[in-house]
Amino acid sequence: MVHTKTDGARSTAVILVAAGRGERAGASSEGPKQYRRIGGKPVIVHTLEKFHTLLPDASLVVVIHPDDEALLSNALTYAPHLQRTIMITHGGKTRQQSVLAGLAALESAPPQWVMIHDAVRPFFDQPMLERIINALAGGAEAVLPAMPVADTLKRGSESGHVSDTVSRSGLFAAQTPQSFTYAKILSAHKKAAETGRDDFTDDAAIAEWAGLPVLLVEGSADNIKLTVKRDLEMADARLIPTLLPDVRTGNGYDVHQLVPGEGVTLCGIFIPHTQALSGHSDADVALHALTDALLATCGAGDIGDHFPPSDPQWRGAASRIFLEHAAKIVRDAGGTIMNADISLIAEAPKIGPHRLTMREKLSEILNISLDRCSVKATTNEKIGFVGRGEGIAAIATATVVYQGKTP
Repeated sequence: MVHTKTDGARSTAVILVAAGRGERAGASSEGPKQYRRIGGKPVIVHTLEKFHTLLPDASLVVVIHPDDEALLSNALTYAPHLQRTIMITHGGKTRQQSVLAGLAALESAPPQWVMIHDAVRPFFDQPMLERIINALAGGAEAVLPAMPVADTLKRGSESGHVSDTVSRSGLFAAQTPQSFTYAKILSAHKKAAETGRDDFTDDAAIAEWAGLPVLLVEGSADNIKLTVKRDLEMADARLIPTLLPDVRTGNGYDVHQLVPGEGVTLCGIFIPHTQALSGHSDADVALHALTDALLATCGAGDIGDHFPPSDPQWRGAASRIFLEHAAKIVRDAGGTIMNADISLIAEAPKIGPHRLTMREKLSEILNISLDRCSVKATTNEKIGFVGRGEGIAAIATATVVYQGKTP
C-alpha cells in the first residue's frame, strides 16, 4: 500500500485512459485490448485492482469509449467490489481529448494530485508509485516515470536504409502514470484545447508545452504497454502461473444385483454369462459409476438426478447415454476430461479377456485417447455379496481440468 495523504488537505486521483480502439492488437470478440482477458480477467480489471490495492485512498476515474458501456460493465463482474468505487466518463476521438474529459470529471471535487495512466499497463509496481508520490510531495508539479533507452537507435532514410546512428545518451522511454498537480495539468490541457493543439502524444508533452518543469523518476521494466496481440499473449502467460491449476477428481460407486440371465453389460460391452445384472436400464454398473464420477467434478449431482429410475423412458436404456450426457455437462462447464479409471469387483465373469475392448469403448464414448482410459478388475476373495456371486460392484475415478477458474 502506498500512502498518498500527508495531511487532510492532500488527495490523489487516478485517471485510467481506456477509450482507445486498440486496432494494433487485432480484432477480437472480447472487444478492444483493455477488455481482453489475461490471467482469466480483463486487462482493465487487473489495472484497476492494482490501483485499488496500492492507492486505496485515491479516487478512480475510468475514461471509456461511448460504445463500451456494456464491455466495462461485463469486465467489472470480475471485480464487483470496484463497481461502487469508480467514476466513469466518456472519452473523445483522441487520447488528449479523453484525458481532458477525465480531468473535467474531477472538477467538482478537485484533488491535489492526479495520476494519468494507460488502462493497458497492468504491471506497474509499488516502488514506482512511491517514487512518483515522493516527488510530488517534494514539490514537483509534473512527474514522468521513464526508463533509459537501452537499444542502439538508428535513423532511417526514405529509401529504407540507415542514415545515421542516434546517440541514446540522455534518452528515455516514457511510461505512465504521468502525474501532476491537478490544477496545473487541467489548465495546460484546457489551454491546448482552446488553441487547437491536438497533436500531443502524452500528458508530459502538454506539461512541457505549457512551461511546467517535468521531473524524471525511475520507471519499471515490467511496466509495459500491451499494444499488439503478442503483448497480450505474453501477459497471459506471465499471469497464468499465479492461478491455481483447476484439476478436479470425482469418484463414483455403484453396485447391481446378479440374477439368472444370459450375460452382463460392463463398460458398454456385452459378456455372455449364466447371470445378468438387475437394474432399470441395462444395469451397466461400470458406466454408472463413471457417470457419477464425472458429474462430481462440477457439482452436477448424480446419475439419479438426471435419469430417475422411476422414469419409464430409461427402462432398458443403454448406459452410454448417461455417460455421454455427463461428459457433455463437464465440457459445457469448461472441463477437459483427462482420465477415466474403472475398477470392477466381481467373482465372474472374467474381465481380463475383455479389458482392451472395454477401454476402446470408453475412449469412443468420452472422445479421449485410449491411454487415458483404464479398466481393472479384482475379485472379493469370496467375501461378502460379491464373493458369494450375488452382485457386481464398480468404483470409478475421473480427472477433469477446468480452464480459467479459481476456487
